[in-house]
Amino acid sequence: MAAPSLLNWRRVSSFTGPVPRARHGHRAVAIRELMIIFGGGNEGIADELHVYNTVTNQWFLPAVRGDIPPGCAAHGFVCDGTRILVFGGMVEYGRYSNELYELQASRWLWKKVKPHPPSSGLPPCPRLGHSFSLYGNKCYLFGGLANESEDSNNNVPRYLNDFYELELQHGSGVVGWSIPMTKGIVPSPRESHTAVIYCKKDSGSPKMYVFGGMCGARLDDLWQLDLETMSWSKPETKGTVPLPRSLHTASVIGNKMYIFGGWVPHKGENIETSPHDCEWRCTSSFSYLNLDTAEWTTLVSDSQEDKKNSRPRPRAGHCAVAIGTRLYFWSGRDGYKKALNSQVCCKDLWYLDTEKPPAPSQVQLIKATTNSFHVKWDEVPTVEGYLLQLNTDLPYQAASSDSSAAPNMQGVRMDPHRQGSNNTIPNSISDTMNSTKTEHTAMKGTSVKNRPDLNASADSNATLHSSLATNASNHNSCVVDVLRKNEGPHTSANIGVLSSCLDLRTVIPETSVSSSVSSAQTMVTQQTIKTESSSTNGAVVKDETSLTTFSTKSEVDEACALPATKISRVEAHAAVMLFSKETPSNPVATMKAGERQWCDVGIFKNNTALVSQFYLLPKGKQSISKIGNADAPDYSLLKKQDLVPGTGYRFRVAAINGCGIGPFSKISEFKTCIPGFPGAPSAVRISKNVEGIHLSWEPPTSPSGNILEYSAYLAIRTAQIQDNPSQLVFMRIYCGLKTSCIVTAGQLANAHIDYTSRPAIVFRISAKNEKGYGPATQVRWLQGNNKKAPLN
Repeated sequence: MAAPSLLNWRRVSSFTGPVPRARHGHRAVAIRELMIIFGGGNEGIADELHVYNTVTNQWFLPAVRGDIPPGCAAHGFVCDGTRILVFGGMVEYGRYSNELYELQASRWLWKKVKPHPPSSGLPPCPRLGHSFSLYGNKCYLFGGLANESEDSNNNVPRYLNDFYELELQHGSGVVGWSIPMTKGIVPSPRESHTAVIYCKKDSGSPKMYVFGGMCGARLDDLWQLDLETMSWSKPETKGTVPLPRSLHTASVIGNKMYIFGGWVPHKGENIETSPHDCEWRCTSSFSYLNLDTAEWTTLVSDSQEDKKNSRPRPRAGHCAVAIGTRLYFWSGRDGYKKALNSQVCCKDLWYLDTEKPPAPSQVQLIKATTNSFHVKWDEVPTVEGYLLQLNTDLPYQAASSDSSAAPNMQGVRMDPHRQGSNNTIPNSISDTMNSTKTEHTAMKGTSVKNRPDLNASADSNATLHSSLATNASNHNSCVVDVLRKNEGPHTSANIGVLSSCLDLRTVIPETSVSSSVSSAQTMVTQQTIKTESSSTNGAVVKDETSLTTFSTKSEVDEACALPATKISRVEAHAAVMLFSKETPSNPVATMKAGERQWCDVGIFKNNTALVSQFYLLPKGKQSISKIGNADAPDYSLLKKQDLVPGTGYRFRVAAINGCGIGPFSKISEFKTCIPGFPGAPSAVRISKNVEGIHLSWEPPTSPSGNILEYSAYLAIRTAQIQDNPSQLVFMRIYCGLKTSCIVTAGQLANAHIDYTSRPAIVFRISAKNEKGYGPATQVRWLQGNNKKAPLN
């Protein structure tokens, strides 16, 4: 975590949709990138369910149905997958609840559930301000405040320290309450405390940590409950313990419990001599407890003033949600107006990145031309941008010897409206993807065992094209495809042969996509067949992207419901298979990738980029951060260099958030095109029929002449694949001029099911013109999680 002075709070000032009214006593949970808020009060108790999409900055009100619960405040609120449980809370002044509701967020369906009472003892009494924590298939209820009076207008408070366990059924429903027998001294009665559950990685039992709360006076004690032995204890801590408080929040990210805000005693009050602290105030102090070392660290102290409004103002009764390594805070009360007898509530939304983002996936190729690449990578949650870099074996101006040094951009602030002529921060994905609706990705490095008679210099186009023309007609039944993760610079990706075999040989990774899938990716659900294309044009990425709703704004516009299952998509990939050993003509080209200077392509707001140039560092400069005085680099001060045809470029990308630049991805390598070869077929469709399946595609958008024929291939089962799953053996199932073919049930019976990510059958389709075969589009037909034969 950054030092206190380096915390980079961000206030969300640009959002759309119906913003909830300010409140306190509400609760929030996260489902993927969604923050779901329920209840709370300010001039009446709120009964709406509000959802905030942290990716699109959009608020919306889902159309809930079923047993909709009444509005409540200071209730229990936990999330288990895509279901949410609500327990207790105040439903009106002086009247508390002990009812349990379940929300299936995949359908926005509420259901009132009735758990069995404990085998011995009474079920939990109506209460508010309790803690309700989830671990595994059980919820743990502790403490709260009850009303001893049967008259709701005559409130007789009773603080609780009872402890219950609620067993859940898988997916939906509950079993019942139980009262575990605990050991050790039980924490004193309290309400408006926090409780989190944490388990050390690879060791230890889960433990529940209770901190603070209210019992006439505010508390600062920390309690630990071992959930395996059911033993209470008070761990000894190091560091400065936060002030006594209630109505604060506690959030676990990694091995840290972050404590923010709450009511604390007024400055100067003697806590020991004032058990009933009548003088109290809100705080914006921020600390964390390392749950492995039991050490407190103060990030923002109570004495630190904020004259620049650079962080959330003091508050209590707010909500906090962890999404990835980012903490979101919304609303809460920051004071009390005695003259108006009302609370003063905040309406602001803030977030804070607690650590640098993880490395993105490898850069993938959507389309290559003679002097540009259209590339993408998987989105990293809760980031503000991406730094894309490249290097090449061509000589260019670079004086730094530290090739791996990334710019030091601690707390770089992304401005989506700051766009120079280089257009490194596109307004939206659609700005750079143009008509692309299906995603094309490619990675260089597809290789098989080398055949000496196929070796040719890639620098000699005449020899290469002759070899392509000669061998492209040599199509037979199969191809061995050994995928290597990290090809070095200018290594060959060779086509090996089983008996006689297909050579999809080209150095032209030009692929263009124009898919039949509708413009909003949410509409992919209209497909009856799940397909997913994955690319093999270089370094192989094992983890393929799976699309879920709400990953783009257009998806939320189409549907504001959380899906019960993941939505599949077609990702067409260019399979570029080099077969010749490339001999660099320039001595500089013999340097390893790690010895070359990495140059910035730019900082991009989205996970896609159109690359035609990169920036050169002046002599003597080792980092882009040395250029200009702004937080973000000033690329206008740097020289640009264009990409050149037939050249290999290595790419890597790093994500940026409020803590700075994270680690770089693994390296991918692509080549710009040599004119003349056809692009890859696009818009692949698969549909079932009585004979098997119907496989169709669209011609390449850049045929570079007349298309003479297409070939389609199916990955088949062999003993070789069983021994080495990274090797795929392909059988040709079609060759002709038509842009469709039938794959029979008999052929599918021999298909290899690829389990490198989600189970799928793999097809490849390529086009041939006068110069030979271009890159192949690879498509993965998703088969679900069972191992049954396809079409079952």
